[in-house]
Amino acid sequence: MSAEPLEIHLEEQDLGRNLRQDVRAGLTAEEKWLSPKWFYDARGSQLFEEITRLAEYYQTGAERAVLLERAAEIATMSGAKTLIELGSGSSEKTRLLLDAFTRHGDLGTFVPLDVSVSALRESTARIAVDYPGLRVRGIVGDFTRHLDRLPAGGRRLVVFLGGTIGNLLPAERAEFLAAMRVALEPGDWLLVGTDLVKDPAVIVPAYDDAAGVTAEFNRNVLRVINRELGADFDPAAFDHVALWNPEREWIEMRLRARHPMRVQVLDTEVTFAAGEELRTEVSAKFRPEGIAAELRAAGFVTSEFWTDPAGLFGVTLARAE
Repeated sequence: MSAEPLEIHLEEQDLGRNLRQDVRAGLTAEEKWLSPKWFYDARGSQLFEEITRLAEYYQTGAERAVLLERAAEIATMSGAKTLIELGSGSSEKTRLLLDAFTRHGDLGTFVPLDVSVSALRESTARIAVDYPGLRVRGIVGDFTRHLDRLPAGGRRLVVFLGGTIGNLLPAERAEFLAAMRVALEPGDWLLVGTDLVKDPAVIVPAYDDAAGVTAEFNRNVLRVINRELGADFDPAAFDHVALWNPEREWIEMRLRARHPMRVQVLDTEVTFAAGEELRTEVSAKFRPEGIAAELRAAGFVTSEFWTDPAGLFGVTLARAE
């Protein structure tokens, strides 16, 4: 069975407009920032794939270990007819769930949602071939804006893996989870992966690896802005910084100016002092009781919480009330 034509709710001009809005807001703020969503052009996606294979980056392997052990339980407990994946990318980890549903469940439809048309077209084509009895319906959209476009009907399981929820600030997480609950019916399910609070000596190297791959990934956002907006950032003039914030229990990735500079972007001159930092990502780490409380506040009840054997990463299965 071939994949259905992509359902497109996000056009190239939308991405361009959103990029301009984010860059203008972030670079004119008192403490400069950029959204991590702009890391992921083709080069950024390739660099991130390299990061997931690094010894320091424990998250991917830890989450995969949970899914390997628990996928059959997830299929049986949820009884989902439709599996929806947010920020799907290549959907590699989701294949563990698709395999389990094939053996233990009654899944009929797989709906990956991603901002990238090319990545989604490629992944849906492969999945349609590998799971010929499955209806594959890709949606091009932004999970912070297009949850109302998710298909209705049947018992649904929404999957949000990779610890991506930690890239949202607390108020953004609350807004996202509330919108997620509105999009679902009572009895539908949400499966969310969260990196857990642990020794910063384990966390920080995952964002500042010895080979410098994460540093290149971090600087890539400047290359995206140069290409898409005609800016003249010199990525080599910024140092990669990864800091643990113990009060907020999150990692902050930043780019630190090596010397004073002036950058032209969007017909505006943006100045940087020597040592001034530009925040590019927040990655929150969670405690089990914290993620359960956030889900409860949005109208979900936690059914199961699992971790890998080392307790590095958590996966929560919650039901919409």
